[in-house]
Amino acid sequence: MVAHGLVGDERSLTDTVIKAFEDTQDPRLKTLMAALVRHAHAFVREVDLSERELEAALDFLVRIGQSTHDSHNEAVLAADVLGISTLVSLRCNPAAQGQTAAALLGPFWRADAPLCEPGADIARAPIDAEPLFVAGRVLDPAGQPLAGALVDVWQASPDGLYENQDDGQPDMNLRGRFVTDDAGRFRFRTVRPRGYPVPTDGPVGELLAAQRRHPYRPAHLHFMVSRDGSKTLITQIFADDAEYLDSDVVFGATGSTVGRLVRHPAEADLPARYTLDYDFVLQAGTRTFPKPPIK
Repeated sequence: MVAHGLVGDERSLTDTVIKAFEDTQDPRLKTLMAALVRHAHAFVREVDLSERELEAALDFLVRIGQSTHDSHNEAVLAADVLGISTLVSLRCNPAAQGQTAAALLGPFWRADAPLCEPGADIARAPIDAEPLFVAGRVLDPAGQPLAGALVDVWQASPDGLYENQDDGQPDMNLRGRFVTDDAGRFRFRTVRPRGYPVPTDGPVGELLAAQRRHPYRPAHLHFMVSRDGSKTLITQIFADDAEYLDSDVVFGATGSTVGRLVRHPAEADLPARYTLDYDFVLQAGTRTFPKPPIK
């Protein structure tokens, strides 16, 4: 056990705290905690944090925990609206080699969505919305098709709610997984996505209101594309005509993740519909999966 010594004064406190970590066995944990203390102490000094403000900040953290449950993760939402999730995603997944740009996971991904046949409809109950037919390929950076890739997709309903938020939707509604064929192709049917507000009934909503920020996300589909021998891609594809593209509350919309939705009139046996064609490029790496934010 390290004897870190008595605290001399406010100026020496930071070094004293970091010295207390000397026996940490995990080198990465030691690095992370030392940096956290340095930056947190620097923040306190920069803004001249008051005791009342510290009390309010700690209460905010407590209420984030209290607002998190099986169907909602307020901690992920907080990281999203502060831009932390997007920053980590962009730094950990640079698109310099032509791979598809990553985007944040968000708080609503569920593991083990139904495995579907090519072309299946992921709307598991009738929905009064315009159909959307999605197709694309999964490729490597050289443009070669990747067969056997798993394309996991999920989205909110036209009412702006994911199925776990809405008792009126069947379980796993607007969620599905598809396997690419020998040409790397996948396809499925869904409904045109709409923009929606993030949940605002918790402390994160109070923060957005205090900052006079709107809570809306532009219309999008979530994708997680994975395959043995490739790094798992987590991203979102946004409608090119979506409102809030330039003011996404979680900063997730980037230029290369905007897809073109094309509207087609009714013909023969097909209703009026939209189509989206989008190819995903995976980089070589290890296939991993995140911890689901909700059950």
